[in-house]
Amino acid sequence: MELTTYIKQQGIYSDSIGEWLHANSKTKAYPKGHTLLMPGEMSHRVYYVQAGLLRSFYTKDDKDITHTFVAEGAFILPIECIFHHSPSIYGYELIESSVITTFRYDDFNKLHQFPEIKEVEKLLLYEAVKKFSDIINTIKFQSAKERYERMLKEYPNILLRAPLGHIASYLGITQQTLSVIRGQI
Repeated sequence: MELTTYIKQQGIYSDSIGEWLHANSKTKAYPKGHTLLMPGEMSHRVYYVQAGLLRSFYTKDDKDITHTFVAEGAFILPIECIFHHSPSIYGYELIESSVITTFRYDDFNKLHQFPEIKEVEKLLLYEAVKKFSDIINTIKFQSAKERYERMLKEYPNILLRAPLGHIASYLGITQQTLSVIRGQI
């Protein structure tokens, strides 16, 4: 979904916002496997996924662990870099060929000249906090099977789009356990 379409769906599109986006954003197609950002790198860019699928990941004990999936119509904001001036703890890798729109956070911040943008930004922040809260709840209180079922609700076609190794890593289980769970459902 194009960013202008997303903004129109939020009911806040205006010609001024459209002009700002055209002047300050850059949209590019990237191949599957491309890494937008590696853990430990700095970025002061906001990313919007127009098409495709990517995953955020981190490394622990030399293992690559999928933190979450990011699909069409979602934003990525490397919080550690932008707000704390420290390297990102997450990397972002494209699982599919994707179209990504980017702009500098400093430019994004200038969108506050449009009052309607503040409401959307607040909604995006609430969404992010809710997502992190759900992740914590899932890790602490749900079984592997419940996490799998929740994932299918959140990402209905993920099994067709992401490698099973990334899915197992996201769920915090082995590929063998994932196969057992899939066989039970």
